[in-house]
Amino acid sequence: MSVTILPSPLVTATWLFEHLDQSDLVVLDASWFLPGTDRDPVQEWKAKRIPDARYFDFDTKIADPDSDLPHMLPNENQFSQAVSELGIAQHATIVVYDSQGVFSAPRVWWMFRAMGHNSVAVLDGGLPGWEAAGYPLESGEPVAPQPATFRAVYQPEWVIDADTLHQQLEEQGCQVLDARPAARFYGTQPEPRAGIRCGHMPQAKSLPFTQLVKAGYFLDVELLRQRFDALSDQEQQLIFTCGSGVTACTLALAAELAGRKRLTVYDGSWSEWGSGLKYPVVQSGD
Repeated sequence: MSVTILPSPLVTATWLFEHLDQSDLVVLDASWFLPGTDRDPVQEWKAKRIPDARYFDFDTKIADPDSDLPHMLPNENQFSQAVSELGIAQHATIVVYDSQGVFSAPRVWWMFRAMGHNSVAVLDGGLPGWEAAGYPLESGEPVAPQPATFRAVYQPEWVIDADTLHQQLEEQGCQVLDARPAARFYGTQPEPRAGIRCGHMPQAKSLPFTQLVKAGYFLDVELLRQRFDALSDQEQQLIFTCGSGVTACTLALAAELAGRKRLTVYDGSWSEWGSGLKYPVVQSGD
């Protein structure tokens, strides 16, 4: 059986087109839209997708069914079952894209890494970049994949919970980076989810994910390094947060591209931290 070797955690449309017929390659559409957006990612996937792309629903299907928080990472058994039903085998090489360029696809990249599967990459430029390059598209009702066997092995270093993060906020060995827009970080713009406080965690620094991408593509590696070097030391553990754990993963992928090694995502993110009064919140001027 041939094995497709990824050149990096980020691949170009040209690379994907040249490897699209590899038997072990699985392409996933991980499009997702913010609450209140009048768009249906599943219907858009059916209407226009990269050939043979399967839809990876991390929002409602491949998520912790027992959590009140949005699209929390499921446990390894739940993940294994859902991924197996998608026809993704243990040996698969996975490329994930979304319809906005680089937005929600890194979330699925992080999920697979957190579940012990390293042969996964994000398509730089996403579906718009693929389409702009003139590569083929597919539409209509997709063919259901044949179930496969996938076994997740949870990697706890990729994930942190709220209580553990709270304990680590004052430690010099870690730095929290927040991917939300700066206005939300500083509490001058309300949160989109009802009942969530405004502001940020103590000791956190603002790094909006939009500072790492341009027109749907990641910045060059050297620019990414500069962004992270300006906010953290090389050896620090980086803990990424955002509104609900999606764009935090864009920061995680950018940090890996920049050569950082100790990367962790706070899955609950501001949807958890900003609700209630359990955890400390700082606002602009505090």
